[in-house]
Amino acid sequence: MKISTFSAFKSRNYRLYFSGQSVSLIGTWMQKTAVSWVVYAHTHSKFMLGLTLFASMFPSFILSFLGGIASDRYNRYKLLLLTQFASMLQALALTLLVYFKHYSVWHIIGLSAVLGVINAFDVPARQSLVYEMVDNKADLPNALALNSSMVNLSRLIGPGIAGIALEKLGDDICFALNTFSFVAVIVSLLMMKLPAYQPSNKHKDVLRELKEGLAYVRNTPNISQILSILGMMSLFVLPFTTLIPVYAKDIFKGSATTFGVIDSAIGLGALLGALYLASLKPGRNLRKVLAINTLVFGVGLVLFSHTTWYPIALFFATLCGFGMMSQITISNTIIQTTVDPAVRGRVISLYAMVFFGLQPLGGLLVGAISQYIGTPDTVLMEGIFTLIVGGYSLRLINKREESFIALQENPQEVRVNSN
Repeated sequence: MKISTFSAFKSRNYRLYFSGQSVSLIGTWMQKTAVSWVVYAHTHSKFMLGLTLFASMFPSFILSFLGGIASDRYNRYKLLLLTQFASMLQALALTLLVYFKHYSVWHIIGLSAVLGVINAFDVPARQSLVYEMVDNKADLPNALALNSSMVNLSRLIGPGIAGIALEKLGDDICFALNTFSFVAVIVSLLMMKLPAYQPSNKHKDVLRELKEGLAYVRNTPNISQILSILGMMSLFVLPFTTLIPVYAKDIFKGSATTFGVIDSAIGLGALLGALYLASLKPGRNLRKVLAINTLVFGVGLVLFSHTTWYPIALFFATLCGFGMMSQITISNTIIQTTVDPAVRGRVISLYAMVFFGLQPLGGLLVGAISQYIGTPDTVLMEGIFTLIVGGYSLRLINKREESFIALQENPQEVRVNSN
């Protein structure tokens, strides 16, 4: 693998962020796995799985734009430190609740909603701050792809550790380990040396700033189209992960370890996808890569949906993860590299609203549908929809390329035809 795959590591601040966040994210995925398993073990309800996802992500949909405005108005570094401390306290509360065993599923769902509120402010600040951590802005796409590899490496490791911990040590240990994992990212943030914060005195009222951000996206087709596609995928397809406990417990007749292994297989595919994106040479048509990987995602879902042989199901889950990764990483990369810095926080908050906000609604939808038609058929429908989106996107891109080639070869003829 070429050194350019890791070019963003030349920036000291980014190296610190990457190392600290890597530890913290392993704990985060352990907690996510434990929450899903505990909820399903207590309720045996697919709908409750969707409701848990809804509770953890929907507050971000409601409040992310306020988080984006806060990120554009105030010191993003201090805002990120604050959200990390708040996340640690949420994990501690969850640990104590489960440890003393005086809780119901609704308590867990309530604390998941608290984390959703925190993430509404955390995501815009964190994503915007990455731009400031990278010394050479040409390395920004590489930094974003490495971010995705970090997220998915933790997704590969975290659920596997969580599955073992749930069986051998108890669910409270998963939550406790996540609590301690925040120490790493907080220490890494405190060690950074960022440029001095320059406060802006040009603040407008919140409503006006909200309208400015929405108008910017509406008048920037490259960004609005990416957000539209991500929105459809977040609503109808990405919530397939909420049904993984059903596959682990009911279809493969497994345990918490089975759940962790399937989730880790998805994480492995996503990690491979992120490393592939990090190794792409500058100038590649990211939109075309996104369309092709969407087709890969769809194929993986279709094949995984009705597979009853566990080993081959893990392979198809890995394929799903590889294709899924582009939805998140390429969308973020295109936005980060083209957005006006003055509205960066607000546009990223829209990205977070689409990604985090529509997934919980989709989780409720997918959970409800699977109650009626079954989990395998639900995942099959998601795969078919993904193939349609990927095929349509690829067709549009090919038409644009053909028009561009025609314009280069016969510019006068094209102008006449267009008139």
